[in-house]
Amino acid sequence: MSTEVVLVHGIWMPGAVMSYLKQQLKRDHGFRGHLFSYASVRGTLDENAELLADFVDHLGADSVHLVGHSLGGVIGLRMLALNDAAPPGRVVCLGSPLCGCRVASNLSRRSWGSPVLGKALVAGVLDDAASRWAGPVTAQRDIGVIAGTRAMGVGRLLTTFDEDCDGTVSVSETRLPGARDHICMDVSHMGLLASRGVADQAAAFLERGEFLRDA
Repeated sequence: MSTEVVLVHGIWMPGAVMSYLKQQLKRDHGFRGHLFSYASVRGTLDENAELLADFVDHLGADSVHLVGHSLGGVIGLRMLALNDAAPPGRVVCLGSPLCGCRVASNLSRRSWGSPVLGKALVAGVLDDAASRWAGPVTAQRDIGVIAGTRAMGVGRLLTTFDEDCDGTVSVSETRLPGARDHICMDVSHMGLLASRGVADQAAAFLERGEFLRDA
């Protein structure tokens, strides 16, 4: 039985930003990864979700796990919400704004904000967050969420956080109802992509449907 992992980047980033995580999943855990790239600003939420569905389908694998960073996690969940026939597999969201995003909301109020945020984020984070439409996905698949708690990022220039955050997304904004597991780690929003510990936790969830915790 063949199992593949598709890694989905966040907004304003190329697919290559997920390369370190892909390498760690392969080297330390034996997962074969594939980098999916999409137009994070120009493409709509559903357009990008369908492109991801085609990408997954062309792999021809029996099982496909998804690992999405930030907006990439939203795209992954949306793909599954729109495609009941997608192959089985687990999902790990890294710092994904699944219940809205205060930073993005504040940015959208600026005259230049909405064009910068793009169509997909506005649709899947601000207008209609995943917490409102991903219920059927969480009911059928194991969804794991890793949130960062190191408050380093440009988001702090746009809003004042009154809770733990990764500098861009607050912990509460990552708590998707129905998710199988959720864990907080001492990393920033971008640090989620460069942490061996995060890679180990993602692999653990893909393997067994839960994160590692101290006894």
